[in-house]
Amino acid sequence: MILGRPMVDWAVSAARGAVDGVVLVVPRGDERLASSGSSGADVVVEGGETRSASVRAGLAAVPEDAKVVVVHDGARPLATSALFARVIAEVDGGADAAVPATPVADTLKKVSDGVVAGTVARNGVVAVQTPQAFRAEVIRRAHASADDATDDAGLVEALGVSVRVVPGEPRNLKVTTAADLELVQQIAEDRRDPLS
Repeated sequence: MILGRPMVDWAVSAARGAVDGVVLVVPRGDERLASSGSSGADVVVEGGETRSASVRAGLAAVPEDAKVVVVHDGARPLATSALFARVIAEVDGGADAAVPATPVADTLKKVSDGVVAGTVARNGVVAVQTPQAFRAEVIRRAHASADDATDDAGLVEALGVSVRVVPGEPRNLKVTTAADLELVQQIAEDRRDPLS
């Protein structure tokens, strides 16, 4: 919960501000989410065993005449509608795919068996976020392979399709730990409109 609302509702609300329809993919067996009509999604479908299988389940529920498909992680509740609009505008402008990214500030090390095996140069390295937008035909073709990836842009890259990068949002954090949730709750509290 973030300010009394389920985290996924925040993500759906941001998407709703920029897209024509929302397909919410929920974990298998999560009856609470599956039966929740409060999320604001148009369609709720059950996900698969992997992230990619879950996206494929969602894609199956996207209307065939859709031109652009946006994939977003519900674990990123603070993405703004403006960020959705940026990646969509890039695809509407002719790109096959667009992802938001932020510069990497930390030094990156490769590690093997607990020992530093090398340093990764930061120039040209970014941290990629969601929402990620794709020409519908491209994302469907990428998922037809049934491969897995940590993000959908990776599957599209494997097709040899170029992926455009737009400025991400530093506060578009992914909640994976209790500390992440605490930080996101604080940011949401700070964002709250004092007049609402």
